[in-house]
Amino acid sequence: MSSALATNEQELLARVPGGLFIGGRWVDADEGRTFDVRDPSTGDVIASIADATPADGIRALDAAAAAQESWAATAPRTRSDILRRAFDLVQAHKEDLALLMTLEMGKPLAEARGEVVYGGEFLRWFSEEAVRISGRYGTNPEGTGRMVVSQRPVGPSFFITPWNFPFAMATRKIAPALAAGCTVVIKPPALTPLTTIFFTKLLEEAGLPAGVVNVVQTSRSGALSGPIIADPRLRKLSFTGSTEVGRKLIAQAADGILRVSMELGGNAPFVVFEDADLDKAVDGALAAKFRNIGQACTAANRFIVHQDVAEEFARKVTERVQAMKIGRGTEEGVTIGPLIDGDAVAKAAELVGDAVDRGARLLAGGNALEGAGTFYEPTVLTDVVAGSAILREEIFGPVLAIATFADEAEAVRLANDTEYGLVSYVFTEDLGRGHRMIDALETGMMGLNVGVVSNAAAPFGGVKQSGVGREGGFEGIHEYLSTKYTLIPNS
Repeated sequence: MSSALATNEQELLARVPGGLFIGGRWVDADEGRTFDVRDPSTGDVIASIADATPADGIRALDAAAAAQESWAATAPRTRSDILRRAFDLVQAHKEDLALLMTLEMGKPLAEARGEVVYGGEFLRWFSEEAVRISGRYGTNPEGTGRMVVSQRPVGPSFFITPWNFPFAMATRKIAPALAAGCTVVIKPPALTPLTTIFFTKLLEEAGLPAGVVNVVQTSRSGALSGPIIADPRLRKLSFTGSTEVGRKLIAQAADGILRVSMELGGNAPFVVFEDADLDKAVDGALAAKFRNIGQACTAANRFIVHQDVAEEFARKVTERVQAMKIGRGTEEGVTIGPLIDGDAVAKAAELVGDAVDRGARLLAGGNALEGAGTFYEPTVLTDVVAGSAILREEIFGPVLAIATFADEAEAVRLANDTEYGLVSYVFTEDLGRGHRMIDALETGMMGLNVGVVSNAAAPFGGVKQSGVGREGGFEGIHEYLSTKYTLIPNS
C-alpha cells in the first residue's frame, strides 16, 4: 500500500476485506492468488486482494444455488426490511463509500458522494417494490374457469459490473434481484472492486442470509465468467459495459437460454436548437459531458448545435471548461480527476488528434498531463466535420465535440446516425418541437432541457446496440421475475 496515502485513507482501506465472499464467509482465492488495485491519480497500489479462479466462481454459484429456494420462500416483507436496513447502513457509511470510490476510480469526492446518494436509492426503491409484486385473477373469456397469473423469481443471477460507477452499478443490479427473491453472484471490476466489497459487508450487517449474495473479484474476467454462464443452474445474466463484450456474453448465454439484461455502449447526441436557453444548455452540457470525468455511458458524446448559436454556445462552454480544476479527487475544488488508466488517455488523445487533423478547431485543453496519474485536460472542439472518429466512437473522457446543423430534420438525422441508442439530450424552448423530438430520436431515454436523467424510479436502458432490458423503476424488478399462468376449471 502506498505510504503517500493520508491516515484516514489508510484506515479505511484496512477495513475493506481482502477476500472473496462465498456462502456468507470471507475466504481466500483458490491457490492463494491476489491482484493489486491502484489509485489512478498516482499509479500507486492501494490494496492487494483475492483473485478468484474459475473454481472460485463455481463455488460462488454453488452457494447461490443452495440458497435460492429458501431466499425465494422468504417473506417479501423480510426481503424488504433487509434492503431498507442496507439503505440505512449506506447512509451511515456515506463518507466511507465515497472516499473508496475516489481512491480506486479517481472521481472527485463531491461526485462520489452523489453516487452514494443515487446508488442508495435503488436499495430504498426496491425495498418498497419487494412487497408490491403482483399478479392477477379472473374468469377466462369462455367462462369455464379461473385464470391465476403469478410472478416467481427467475433464479440464481450472475452480474458483471463496470468500473466507472462501482457503487451504483452494484446496487442497481443487486437490489431488484434480492427484492424479487433471486440469489446473486457478482463479479465486480478488477479496476474498482473495493467499493462493491465494502458494500457487501454492509449487506452482511443488514442481515442478508449466507449465500444470497456472493462476490468473486478477479483479474481474469473471461476465464471466471465462462463456466458460470455455461452452468445450467444459472438463470439470469446482467452486464453493464461495452457493446463488443455484450455481444459475446449474449452469445454465451444463448446456449442456456438465459434471461439477459445488457446495458451497453452509448453515443449520446446533445442537440441545441436556435431557440434554446443557452445558459441552461451550457449547464446541461457540463453535467452531461464532464460528470464522472466523461466516463459514463450516458455522457453526451456528440454536441449537435444549430449554426446560428454554435459560436456563442462554444464560447460559453469554453469559458466554463477553462475554469475547471484538475487533480486528485480528494483535493478541495477539483472537478476533473484522472481517467481510469493509460489506455483511456491514449484513446482521448487519438480521437482529438483525428478531429483536429480533419479540420476541427481546438478551443480548450487537448493534452495529457505529464507526471504521475492518468490525467487528460478537459477539452472543447468545434467545427467537427462528418467522418471524424469522435462522432462515431464513444469517447469516455472529458472531451466536448461540437458539430452544427441547419434545421430540425438535419438535427434528427445527425442524432440518429449511430448504431447506439441509449440516451439523448435536447434543448429547446418550443414545447411542440420537444414532443416531436421525443418521438423522433431513437434512444431509450431522453433529457429535455436537462443534462442528467438517471433516477432509481425510472427505467434505465437503451435500444439498438445499446442493449436490452431495463434497470430501475417499476420495470426493473420484472427483469428478475418470470410469469406463471394457472387455469383452475370451474367445479
